[in-house]
Amino acid sequence: MTTTTKLLPYTAVLIKLLKGPVEYFEKGNWEKLLRYKNELQAFLLPLGLTLVLDEEDGYAFVKHALPEEEEANISWVQRRTLTYEESILLVLLREMMAEFETGEATTRELIRKRREIKEHAELFFKENASRVKFMKEIDRLIDKAEESGFLYREEPHEIPDEQRFRICKIIKARISTEVLDDFYRQLQQAVPQES
Repeated sequence: MTTTTKLLPYTAVLIKLLKGPVEYFEKGNWEKLLRYKNELQAFLLPLGLTLVLDEEDGYAFVKHALPEEEEANISWVQRRTLTYEESILLVLLREMMAEFETGEATTRELIRKRREIKEHAELFFKENASRVKFMKEIDRLIDKAEESGFLYREEPHEIPDEQRFRICKIIKARISTEVLDDFYRQLQQAVPQES
């Protein structure tokens, strides 16, 4: 005798959230997320999770709702430690987002070519002896940012440096303006003052 279990109407979007962020351009999932946001939050809280939803910027993700000491024992959400260089690139992408939003943007999304991201990053990374190696390292950091969900590759381009990426707005939730300000304070302290 088989019994059929009726799935919750938000099961698909819940599974997607547990794997990573959901953004507004994922129409079906986004509409379900907005429709069932209260039910999702009520389902997640007893599991030690909370739904972070920014309707204006169009992204949502799940994070731990437990204090850090309890969180170490229970981990639903995949965490990954970033290297120093990966962190710097994310701060630079966040800076690009801040400039875009305070400027006179005519579009909702910030799209940049790989070449433009590399040019911006070059100012902050110390170039090693080999320029080719240095550029490969920046390319690797860009690929890591894409893999982590902070960059989204637009339609493929045959010239790698002309490849366009959308800088995902979720970066604002991960790197706050306070983190940006702290980064600039540290930069100013690192630069020797002229006497």
